[in-house]
Parts: sequence; structure tokens; C-alpha cells
Amino acid sequence: MSFGISYHFENEIEEQLNHIFNVVHDDINDDYDLYNVALLFRVLRQHGYKISCNVFKRFKDSDGKFNKAISNDVKGILSLYEASFVSMRGEDILDEAIAFARPLLESLAMQSSPHLAKHINDALSMPFHRGLPRVEARKFIYFYEEEESHNETLLKFAKLDYNRVQLLHKQELGVVSRWWKELDLAKGLPYILALVDDTYDSYGTLQELQCFTDALERGNSDQLPADYLKILYKAVLVFLRNWGMTKAMKEDPIVSIIQRRYKEVVRSYLVEAQWFYDRHLRPFNEYMHNALISSCFSLLPPVVFLGVEKLAGVKEFKWLETNPKLVEASKFFGRLLNDMVARKDEEKEGHCLAGNCYMKEYGVSKEKAMEELRKMCDNAWKDMNEESMRPTAVSMPLITSIVNLARMMEVVFQYDDGYTIASSLKDHVTLMFVEPIPED
Repeated sequence: MSFGISYHFENEIEEQLNHIFNVVHDDINDDYDLYNVALLFRVLRQHGYKISCNVFKRFKDSDGKFNKAISNDVKGILSLYEASFVSMRGEDILDEAIAFARPLLESLAMQSSPHLAKHINDALSMPFHRGLPRVEARKFIYFYEEEESHNETLLKFAKLDYNRVQLLHKQELGVVSRWWKELDLAKGLPYILALVDDTYDSYGTLQELQCFTDALERGNSDQLPADYLKILYKAVLVFLRNWGMTKAMKEDPIVSIIQRRYKEVVRSYLVEAQWFYDRHLRPFNEYMHNALISSCFSLLPPVVFLGVEKLAGVKEFKWLETNPKLVEASKFFGRLLNDMVARKDEEKEGHCLAGNCYMKEYGVSKEKAMEELRKMCDNAWKDMNEESMRPTAVSMPLITSIVNLARMMEVVFQYDDGYTIASSLKDHVTLMFVEPIPED
């Protein structure tokens, strides 16, 4: 997994993990050190095997705390730290593992070689389980290359494969770029970042936005009061019609789901615009109910599923329509994280945000509100982890695609609003899509 090449060996990995889970893991004893126990635990959990967190109990002392004797085991502590992020609700021992390992790692990083210190600090900044797989793969390849015991053949294969996949991504980006240029919307809509979202957030009047919403509902733009709305309406219509053209029939229920979800998103934008003009913060739960729709996270899974037709059919789309816990947790996480790094101008302008709504409803400081929202984000991750355990309602690649949406949000909103002001993502974009890994 760390190298990003596991997709080449899916059957072999599945066979081995089945054997480990069904035969070996019950026999874990003192012959297994902390590093290997934690690694085994994390890999099994990440592949959907619900191994018990009790495997870590033997690393505790008689007082129920993690034994100080393991404190200088750098590899073991780092492995324990990484494993703690595949936890589920109620697994207190893994919460304790984070609290135990993090300060130790911060101290150990200052005492380690630059090579190891960077590896530790990367993990402290972004745990492997929550990072984007391609970004984490590149970081690990760089780390592994500096290890004295590295396998030259494995390293070369990982580099070649990374660069090959990067070329595929470049080709795909080229297609998207040409599509965007052909739309030529920037002339008529100079404020564009996210077409419809920006219109509702920052550009249109409330009356204009109500007219636009009505036009989408009835499928007719004749009564739109401004030229820029007509341009926008045409763009949205092209977008929705394109989904219809990807299937043999426009009446396809899967396409209908996506089109319906898109209209739900637009209606939620109007609700937020009305709140903005009212200058009234809503109760937290009321805000979140609408914000989970306006975030577009309810639209993304069906769009992703549509791109993998061999894995996702009517059954899988019907599963999405039930708003399963995995999808709800992913949406909840992404929305909260976005709001937590909201730009100061959004707060000053009076937009409803999760933190402000929480502060007002519960009468707490901004710091306390952010602390509570972070706890909610961590619990959302625990729910996603639990819902990824076997047996799953849909295939594991589809489960992973939804978790990957949360990972994307974790990276984009790690330090600030990387979606709006993308300079913080420049290094990620360069490493993933621009610069290949030197192969010499």
C-alpha cells in the first residue's frame, strides 16, 4: 500500500490477508514486537478486516497505561501512531495510543537523523490513513530510497509505476482542460471559481437567485432577468445533458439520480442565500442539515460511481439513495472541515458557518467551538472506518472511493481553504501531476 503499487497484486494480497486474519492473528504473542503488531493491525483494518484493538493490551503496564519501556522504540511508536487512525468509536485504547505516541514522536523527531525526522514529521502532519494515496506513495518512496536496507528492484518498480500513472493523470487533465476552454465561460462570468456556488454566494441578488432556481426547476430560462444568469443556465443545462448522453437513454434512473441531486444542491444554495440576506445564524443542526447538501458531497459519490460502470449498477446507486452511514460521515466531515478553515471575509460578510452557529447556540468561545468540531470530525472518521469493515453493502473499491473523498477534503482543507486559495496545494499538485520521480 505504501508504494502505491498494491493494485497490481490485489488477488495475492487478498489471499494473504485472508490467511492472516483467519489463521495467524489469533496467535499473536510476545514474539511480535510493537512495530509488527501495529503494522498488521493497520493493514488488516485498511482492507476491511475487523481485527480487535485488544492486540495492543500487552503493551500496557499494570496501571493500564502504555508501558514506558517502549518509549524509545521509534519504529514501534510511529507504527502505533499510524495504526491509531483506523480506530472506531468506543476503542479507547486507540485514543490513548494517539495521546501517548504523539508527544513522544515530536520529541524523537528532534533527536533523529534528518531523514527519519522528516518521515516522523510527515506522519504527524498527515497520518498515512487520512492522506491522499498518491501523495503518500510519493512521500514513502522518497523515504524508502534513503533506507540502507531498501530493495533496489522494488524501489525501481515503484518509481516506474508512479511515473506511468502520473502520465495517465496528465492525459486526463488535458481532456478536462480542453473541455473547459471550449465552454469559454470566463468571458461572460468573470467571477468564476465554482460557477453556481459563487453566483449564490457572492454575485446574484436574492431575487435573481430565486428566478434562477425556479428556471432550473421548470427547465425554462425565458424569465431570467439578467444575461449572466442566462449564460449560467446554459452551462448548467449542458452539464446536466452531458450526464444523459453518457448513457444509452436519458431516462436512465442512474442519470436521473445525479440530475435530481444537482437540483437539490441548487435549492440548498438558495436557502443559504436567504440566510445571508436575513443576517441570522441558524441553530447548528438546522445549518448542518442544509450544509450537507450545499457542500456538494451528496452529489460527488454518484458522479464517482458513474465513472466506474463495471462496479456500480442500479443496486449500488439505490444503496447511495439510502444515504448510508459511510456517505453521511464523509459528507459531515467534509462540510465541517471546510467551515473550520473558512476565510475571514466569509465570516465578516455574514455567511452562516458551522463554528459560528455552534458558538451562538451553545454560548461558547470560538476556540471551544473549534475543539468540539474537531472531535466531530474525528468521530466521523471513526464512523467511516467502521463502515469500511467487511462485509460491506457494496464492493470495496466503491467504499474506498467514498473514503477517498474525505481524504481529499483532509488535504485540501488541512491548513486553510485550499479550494478557494490553492497556493497551499501547489507542492501537492506539482508532485502528483507535474514532476516525475527521478529514476536514476
